[in-house]
Amino acid sequence: MNISNKIMLITYPDSIGGNLVTLRNVLKEYFEDAVGGIHILPFFPSSGDRGFSPITYETVEPAFGDWADIKKLSETYYLMCDVMVNHVSKRSKEFLDYLEKGEASPFADMFLDYEQFWGEGRPDEQDINLLYRRKDGEPYQSFVRADGKTVKLWCTFTNEQIDLDLRTETAKKFLRENFNHLALNGISIIRLDALGYVVKKRDTSCFMVEPDIWNVIDEITGMAGDRAWLLPEIHDTWETAKKLEEHQVWSYDFVLPFLMLHAIYTGDTKKLAGWLEAAPRTQFTVLDTHDGIGVYDAYDWVNEEEAAALIERIEDRLSYQFKPLNPEKKRFKKAYQLYTTYFSALHENEQAYLLARAVQFFAPGIPQVYYVGMLAGENDYAALEQSEDHRSINRHNYTVEEIRDCAQRDVVKKLRSLMQFRNTFGAFDGDLEVTVPSEGILIMRRTTDDKWAELICNFADLDFSICYMEQGITQRLKL
Repeated sequence: MNISNKIMLITYPDSIGGNLVTLRNVLKEYFEDAVGGIHILPFFPSSGDRGFSPITYETVEPAFGDWADIKKLSETYYLMCDVMVNHVSKRSKEFLDYLEKGEASPFADMFLDYEQFWGEGRPDEQDINLLYRRKDGEPYQSFVRADGKTVKLWCTFTNEQIDLDLRTETAKKFLRENFNHLALNGISIIRLDALGYVVKKRDTSCFMVEPDIWNVIDEITGMAGDRAWLLPEIHDTWETAKKLEEHQVWSYDFVLPFLMLHAIYTGDTKKLAGWLEAAPRTQFTVLDTHDGIGVYDAYDWVNEEEAAALIERIEDRLSYQFKPLNPEKKRFKKAYQLYTTYFSALHENEQAYLLARAVQFFAPGIPQVYYVGMLAGENDYAALEQSEDHRSINRHNYTVEEIRDCAQRDVVKKLRSLMQFRNTFGAFDGDLEVTVPSEGILIMRRTTDDKWAELICNFADLDFSICYMEQGITQRLKL
């Protein structure tokens, strides 16, 4: 494995110029030393959800490139990709074989039979209300097999995605083989998508079921041995990230994005500073991803009234201003994610945006920057109007010409300089000290034995400065 404490870019395989070859060329031309790793969002043949309904992990979607392109990227960057541990596409060869052969299929027990799971007379209304559901109605689909039998199979997400039964050796073998295949083709980190949903147990929410989930995480994260690093992806309250830390498993900082917005819009740095001190040190930090800005993740760090006030401040930049959304989604406890680019969430204020990135880069863990964020992208309202998916507002596909123009913008140049500093200065391998000397001020200091870097932020006027010491000489970073 080749993993380093350098910024990881998150991108779809076709979002930067259309394919993997152009992605490599663009990064070399415009973002030299600014990116150390790449999380390439699903690049496999898929039947939906922009790659997250994988038909197979064995091949690269030809429109994006091939394995040679993946391996070429791995020569310069450490790479992450997704394995959907909760589900596969209903068009996968394994599922199609099951529909054709029924119980005679070697994959028959790979999928979770909904009726067998519940037993006679269940689920009842209480069972359904207890479930943590990602869609309306009960989480199953009905299928008619070739032998004429109708079966109900568990389906947590879209109708293209059929859940795996990870209690079975068949499903475990499926994961092990794919982990090994990906590691052999240049992937250093495998992101375990939707891991929180894999444990189904009666009389529970079927989400992050304890203690069972910890046994499953231990088993899955050991499946790749030392060939690849497995990273759980779980959207939940901040306590879950701390539990992952206790289990010596890396996590995502999904608390930081919302708390950062809160600090910028209120000028109050105490909550942000508190989280920066408490956050796991073994984590990847984000401000933006291919999904949205988590709200529930920051529960307890901001209360419902504070969260509602912040959402109101940025509501003119959220997707549901432009497309209908269930009113319940606007309530803090019910809000799952807010859909907007991070730059637009800050009302395209360049100084605020650079401040947010500077704090992220000083935060504990390894930073990830979404490709739209790297280009300081604004909301794509045209794409939103053409799609039923609210996330389209933050998934613009850039042409090479658009990227060239973005790279010349002052905000992108300054962001690139911040990224290069974060990647090349050794103090970020050291300890973090966070202080709030007065209201609205945040100071973050990273220190190793012979180097230090200090970020001083004034959230009242959004001004910030970075000083650093190397070989006994103190300097100020010029952006």
